[in-house]
Amino acid sequence: MEQRRHETRRARKKWTTIAMLLLAFWSSVSAQFRYSVREEVPEGTVVGNIAKDLGLDKTTLKERGIRIVYGSTEPPFIVRQDDGVLYVKGKIDREEICERRKVCTIDLKTVLQNPLEIHHVVVEILDVNDHSPVFPQKENTLEVSESALPGAKFQLQAARDADSGLLSVQQYRLSQNGHFRLDVKDRGEDRKTPSLVLEKPLDRESVKSHVLLLTALDGGKPPRSGNMTIIVNVSDVNDNPPVFSQESYTVSLKENSPVGTTVIQVNASDLDEGPNGEVEYSFGNDVDARTRESFSLNPLTGVIVVAGAIDFEENSRYEIDVQASDKSTATLNTEKSVIINIVDINDNEPEIEVTSFSHALPEDSKPGTTVALISVKDADSGLNGKVTCYINHDLPFLLTPSLQNNMYSLVTKTVLDQEQKSQYNVLIIAKDAGEPSLHSEKNIKVDVSDVNDNVPEFSQNPYTFYVYENNAPGEKIVYVTARDKDNGSNAIILYQILRNTEATNMPTSFINVNSETGDIVALKSFDFETLKTFQFQVVASDSGSPSLSSNVTVNVFILDQNDN
Repeated sequence: MEQRRHETRRARKKWTTIAMLLLAFWSSVSAQFRYSVREEVPEGTVVGNIAKDLGLDKTTLKERGIRIVYGSTEPPFIVRQDDGVLYVKGKIDREEICERRKVCTIDLKTVLQNPLEIHHVVVEILDVNDHSPVFPQKENTLEVSESALPGAKFQLQAARDADSGLLSVQQYRLSQNGHFRLDVKDRGEDRKTPSLVLEKPLDRESVKSHVLLLTALDGGKPPRSGNMTIIVNVSDVNDNPPVFSQESYTVSLKENSPVGTTVIQVNASDLDEGPNGEVEYSFGNDVDARTRESFSLNPLTGVIVVAGAIDFEENSRYEIDVQASDKSTATLNTEKSVIINIVDINDNEPEIEVTSFSHALPEDSKPGTTVALISVKDADSGLNGKVTCYINHDLPFLLTPSLQNNMYSLVTKTVLDQEQKSQYNVLIIAKDAGEPSLHSEKNIKVDVSDVNDNVPEFSQNPYTFYVYENNAPGEKIVYVTARDKDNGSNAIILYQILRNTEATNMPTSFINVNSETGDIVALKSFDFETLKTFQFQVVASDSGSPSLSSNVTVNVFILDQNDN
């Protein structure tokens, strides 16, 4: 028993070590975190602790800094600098952000400096049941012939709920009655269309009108509901409904087709005579306003034509209910669905988004240093939306793909030299794979900042000067000059004489140098009879941090004058 416990401990220790190694490896490359928060939560609600999930303490977080990158718009979240907590910045309305999408996420990029790290944060916005089902009309009137047979179906207007998923409309209920039951067609994507189905023949002579109540309920706990009153007026005698010539209609249409383009023609016939046999066409009650703006239907011919902009990126498929009705006073109608599949064409140029992380890049940056983060996207689909990104090749930079699709990093390829070139114009080109191909370009400027990597250089080495004796004390006798290839403070040079503090009566004790100009003056008059030559060293130091310096030897020969 004791031996088994020891083996269990060793196994746990082994797997813990492996997990820590894998975590360390993954953190050095990239990380992606996923949080979730409900819509409508108060401002300041905590979403997650990014610093804790990255394993950063407050000291490290303060040194490296943390910020959020979220395209060109203001993100609804903010990260605290002192502890790395991500919290809600303002009101979050899921329906405004994602409309009716089942999964609503916001993608953020978290940036750490020194060294630069990019981490992807995905925040899922959870839906709350804050909307009730609503019918387009409070009251719907139907004209139903008393000759209608059991099984006849009458489509009703569906209720709409701004919430999504289980919080949208889930079921319908019909008030108790002796003639109708409810049938609900599930079209997917939170679309359920109710219809009345006749179960028992109607008798206009006994009851002229039936009043029903239709209730739509969502999936909340407790559920929200909305009501519509249905008035069924019973009319007499038209006993043949129109019949479509096909069981189904499916057609393909290229996006951007011009207005007036014929899409398809539907056809229905009615065996009745006179007005009861004349057929006219209309869109079903469940066809939304956006579809009606995109397509129009000729009521006499059944021809559907393009009426507005057709954009594959907005809608790739339309399912349109077309209703064929006769012209009887007690109208009979039949419905068929027309499926219009939109074919994508390459009509969107790639979009380039550049985030630069440093105003100036130090010239001593190592190869592989990240300069900027680049993301590209194309609203088209398939090959039309597949994007490749590249830069001009005559630059000391590379464009490397990231772990996430359509993400690139601009990094240094070689060592930079600010003295040779202080600025680069990088042209980024994004090109899709469509036919014909579309591309876009963006130019960014990369400034190279100077570092103190050049020592001052004297114009001569050594210097040799000849000076007459009996010079005036304080007078300039010789000079030195040096220059530095760096820029700014790194190129400002100061001069000093290298002195031996322990020695006495040295020549350096009676000369001095102007620290800014390099002019050297004698503090006393020279006498050829006592001093014929001397030597000293001058140090030139730049003002960089750390400072760099160089020395030069100065030889001075005293010339004799006839003074004795």
